[in-house]
Amino acid sequence: MQRVNKLLSSYKVNGRYSFEEIVNEVTVKPEVIELRKKHPEIETIHIMRSLSRIKQAIDEAGHCRRCPGLAKCPNLLWGHRAELGWTGVSIEVRHTPCKLYMLDRQQKEREKLIRTHHIPKEILAASFASIEGDKERIDAINAVMNFCVTVEPGKPGTKGLYFYGPFGVGKSYMMGAAAKKLAERGIASLMVYTPDFFREIKDALNDNTVQEKIAVLKEVPVLILDDIGAETLSPWARDEVLGAILQYRVSENLPVLYTSNYTYDELEEHLAHSQKAGVEQLKAMRIMERIRYYTDAYKVDGINRRIGK
Repeated sequence: MQRVNKLLSSYKVNGRYSFEEIVNEVTVKPEVIELRKKHPEIETIHIMRSLSRIKQAIDEAGHCRRCPGLAKCPNLLWGHRAELGWTGVSIEVRHTPCKLYMLDRQQKEREKLIRTHHIPKEILAASFASIEGDKERIDAINAVMNFCVTVEPGKPGTKGLYFYGPFGVGKSYMMGAAAKKLAERGIASLMVYTPDFFREIKDALNDNTVQEKIAVLKEVPVLILDDIGAETLSPWARDEVLGAILQYRVSENLPVLYTSNYTYDELEEHLAHSQKAGVEQLKAMRIMERIRYYTDAYKVDGINRRIGK
């Protein structure tokens, strides 16, 4: 009763409650209009009987339009919005998870399975606004910003990015900012430190989770492979793991973002060599076809920002 009185008090006219005023206020709201389009049998009396529920749905829809981000969600049920439904007798509220909530849950499931998901603590708060646009990096910065605001995973012709250059120039930091920006658009990404990921895959042979882990990297809308080329790959890891992941993503038009110390040609040379099989140039070329022709490459240079030189 107290909640209803509080609601009605916002509609007081000359010290009295005006039911006409209440009806006029809520019936012109998009949420009520849409509901009545679907269910024209809804009458004024049904609206009056469900005022508090309707007001909740209207308020929460407004919160979602001005979304402050999942962490600051002001709705009654965190990460959900109240939506109006019709039972045939009365107007009810149904709580529906929002896109950001679903993205967050999916991301946590991926991260439970992939221990080497890699967004370092120092770049958790990364944003493009905090990246210095010096001349050695400006083309790469513009490219990744454009990628984040235009990418549509799954759309034919979708390409990723390949950032290469020396240590410490901010390649990983830019990818961390990209992951954050993509999340704001409701696009899931997974950033893994490539050397650790391949060690994890090797360990997964013991608990039979290899295929599960590979599936995560195949299917995530945007995959970020950080520091590719720093790993030591066996022919199996190169052909059956990396090759399988990249082939699936190419066929499904799912982009990959890479950072590396190697150019395309240098990475191909790295992938051709293994301790067990010697030089396998053709197999390395097959992997590189899935990288070279499905990314745009940018050199990232400048001072080593880790040591200030």
